[in-house]
Amino acid sequence: MVNLVPLAAGLAIGLGAIGPGIGIGILAAGALNAIGRNPEASGLIQVNMFIAIAFAEAIAIYALVIALIIKFVA
Repeated sequence: MVNLVPLAAGLAIGLGAIGPGIGIGILAAGALNAIGRNPEASGLIQVNMFIAIAFAEAIAIYALVIALIIKFVA
């Protein structure tokens, strides 16, 4: 019988991290574009950008937790 647990764990973190990675890149590009257009609002834009990055990164951390659960519990 083939053990598919390592494959499942790898897919869980791989697919779970690709979305937040792309999202953070798009978010940073939009924030830098906004700061370039309106430098006076850079403080507010940076605060909102960091909050959004934290939320996006939390999704990747959830995917890591699921991958560890699959690897060590299943």
